[in-house]
Amino acid sequence: MKWYGVMPAMTTCFDRSLQVDHAFMTRHVQWLLGNGCSGIIALGSLGEAATLTLVEKKAILHNVVAAAKTAPVVAAISALSTDEAAHLAKTAEQAGCSGLMVLPPYVYRGDWREMKAHVAEVFRATPLPCMLYNNPVSYGTDFLPEQIAELAGEHSNLAAVKESSTDVRRVTAIRALIGDRLRIFVGVDDAIVEGIAAGAVGWVAGLVNAFPAESVALFDVAMKGSSEEAFALYRWFLPLLRMDTVPKFIQLIKQVQQETGTGSSRVRPPRLEVTGSELEEVRAAVAQALKHPPAVRSTAFPA
Repeated sequence: MKWYGVMPAMTTCFDRSLQVDHAFMTRHVQWLLGNGCSGIIALGSLGEAATLTLVEKKAILHNVVAAAKTAPVVAAISALSTDEAAHLAKTAEQAGCSGLMVLPPYVYRGDWREMKAHVAEVFRATPLPCMLYNNPVSYGTDFLPEQIAELAGEHSNLAAVKESSTDVRRVTAIRALIGDRLRIFVGVDDAIVEGIAAGAVGWVAGLVNAFPAESVALFDVAMKGSSEEAFALYRWFLPLLRMDTVPKFIQLIKQVQQETGTGSSRVRPPRLEVTGSELEEVRAAVAQALKHPPAVRSTAFPA
């Protein structure tokens, strides 16, 4: 498992009856990888994991691993209970996943002692390398740099952290404590250039589901330190990337996929597809982006 590069937080495609569309997801995986992504992350927040049954999660992992072939697949591990999370981690290992992205539990916002015990149980469930997912905005649980350092000192298979606090200073704070012990990924789309400048080496991306080659190009020029080139591409991308940082990010990103022919806008309730002014804003942003595309463009999505 190489923790580096652009790894899509892959959306889960549903058919008209809101059942998982595995055939489409196979094409989506192969298209994302063919456009330069370094791996796939399945069952994350953007993948609507909270609406999926355990049976559906297992089927998705098996399908995505088969579609990715030799490319790494990381399973996002989230559940209501610690036992279920550990079980899903073991299921991911059996399905052939290369790593895990470990989230805090749904609903319950515990203190550090409880959250440490939860993620530690998942780390111990398999020998797979793990990425800790820190997203206090969405989950109400904030793994502070000192706490992340503590986990890194106690769990050898903790290899990376997805930092989604929206505070780029967290990247430098973690590195100040433990150097390069963990590979740091940026988890919010509109902080990727700043995060790389602070020392991040990966991007768990959202809009990549519709614009993979453009996302990889942005990551690459930022890693090379080509600031002028990076900010030119960033300026084009930002109206779309900002959709990844609002409460309806799933609906918005899926609508972008709908507009670009790279997916469906269908979401499972309680989420509903965007309508009215929200829909018009998405369409206007996509139309503007497509009107003035960058030099690097993703290949056509396979029919």
